[in-house]
Amino acid sequence: MIRQLEVDGVPALLAPTTGPSHAGLMFRVGQADETLARRGVTHLLEHLVLHPLGAADYHYNGTTDTLVTHFHLQGSVHDITTFLTGVCRTLRELPAGRLATEKAILRTEWSNRTASALDQMPLWRYGARGFGLVSFPEWGLNAITVDDLQDWAGRYFTRENAVLWLAGADLPAGLRLDLPAGQRMPVPAPSSTLPETPAYFAGPGGSTAVDAVVARHVAANVFTGVLERELFRALRQRDGLSYTAATNYEPRGDGHATITALADALPEKQDAVLGGFIDVLAKIRIGRIDDADVAAVIGKATEALSTADVDGARLPSAAFNLLTRQRVDSSDDLLRQLKEVTPEAVHEVATSALAASLLMTPRGCTADWAGFVAAPTGSATMVTGTSHAGLGGLSQRLVVGSDGVSLTSSGSDEFATVHYDRCVALLAWPDGGRQLVGDDGISIRVEPTLYQGLTTQPVDEAVPPQVRVDLPARDPQEVPQPPPVPRRAGAFSRFRALGTPQQLRIAALGFVAVAVGGLAMAITIAMALGATELRVLPTISCWITAGYLIRTFVKAWQEAG
Repeated sequence: MIRQLEVDGVPALLAPTTGPSHAGLMFRVGQADETLARRGVTHLLEHLVLHPLGAADYHYNGTTDTLVTHFHLQGSVHDITTFLTGVCRTLRELPAGRLATEKAILRTEWSNRTASALDQMPLWRYGARGFGLVSFPEWGLNAITVDDLQDWAGRYFTRENAVLWLAGADLPAGLRLDLPAGQRMPVPAPSSTLPETPAYFAGPGGSTAVDAVVARHVAANVFTGVLERELFRALRQRDGLSYTAATNYEPRGDGHATITALADALPEKQDAVLGGFIDVLAKIRIGRIDDADVAAVIGKATEALSTADVDGARLPSAAFNLLTRQRVDSSDDLLRQLKEVTPEAVHEVATSALAASLLMTPRGCTADWAGFVAAPTGSATMVTGTSHAGLGGLSQRLVVGSDGVSLTSSGSDEFATVHYDRCVALLAWPDGGRQLVGDDGISIRVEPTLYQGLTTQPVDEAVPPQVRVDLPARDPQEVPQPPPVPRRAGAFSRFRALGTPQQLRIAALGFVAVAVGGLAMAITIAMALGATELRVLPTISCWITAGYLIRTFVKAWQEAG
């Protein structure tokens, strides 16, 4: 049983465990609470808090997720007291001298991060704000100051915005959580860039994936398990198309949850995986749900809820529920809810989930044939202002107006626009390059090296200073350059296009050999027709020369392969 207590004004959850004690202090703040221009502030703060703890004999760690920041450990009662007291003390007295070092560590961590096939899903659903920020790099690290961190800690790392959980016999008698007063922070309201669903976009890789936002319910969790079984059976066991065919269910903290499904594929099987994936979705949508699958998923969940240490294992998720003002159910309540789930309830979840779904197809593939609408890749409006033609062979045109920037290509009626009042980040390099990112995720590069007569001063003056992010100097090779102007194909250029210099020499030799041979043939025919003025000796010389040239040509051709 999970008991609800309190320590120094901080809500606490306690549950027994048969193993070693473990505990955590969770705060309701994460990446979704940041802005793109200060992306990384929570992660940086978490690193600074853990640094003074050094190399301890117990295992501890910290994580920064979408909605929560979590400091947790496994150890003795004394270890728990030492760790949690140290976390609260450092939150009040941040090690400012460590700031530059931790920034460098975070940049190294990001550079070595393995990209996930699902990285772009939040961006396409939410844009460049709130829940969509997890798709972006931690661009804001350079601009974050100690004052920024202290303000962030004072706003979010408070006793009203925290939950302590502990798996053990009892709360440590000497535990103190010295945190400032504050308030419980609400979950950010979700944004959307999808005017219509179900929608699709072509991903950067070869995987197929789908996500859907549904009402949080035990039946939705069961549906997630049923979908995984169907995908695994169809794409891996039956057809051998995928290695990974998996799903995930993640509460969003606002009464909803996100269901995600993914299937990978080799390049030559991507079309087949996409088709098989969509077939599974269609099958579930029309209600063809195997009762045995529903029973199997419920049975597995029931087994997990029946172990001796189930309440201790559930403490982090219970802390998340408490932080986000969701109900904290007992294990018995969850077991009862599981047993009430029917195939009809699973089908109801499937219908609503797939109606609001976002599908990621492999690169270059579409899904309009399956009833999915293409997610927007451009903007609805274009600014008026000074037009700058692309340099060299660049066919794009950049328009800088008083209210924003637009980018369009010749021969296309599509365009992208970032309005200054909806710009959430202006990346600025010392060489003059700029990149504007709108809250809908639209991004436009403003590079003076690419456009005729372009200066970035109007953009710098118009964009709010709080969204500007000054970045380190780029390597000269990273500064974009215009593509070369396509040359008009004259006779010489067409001739050069035939091949390499060696190939051209062989071709010329063959041409001469054919010409001399043709001349010898013409003389011979003329003599046979009675042209007595022609001489035999020159004719024989032509034949000999032609034979030599043809022999040389054949040898050169064979040597060239």
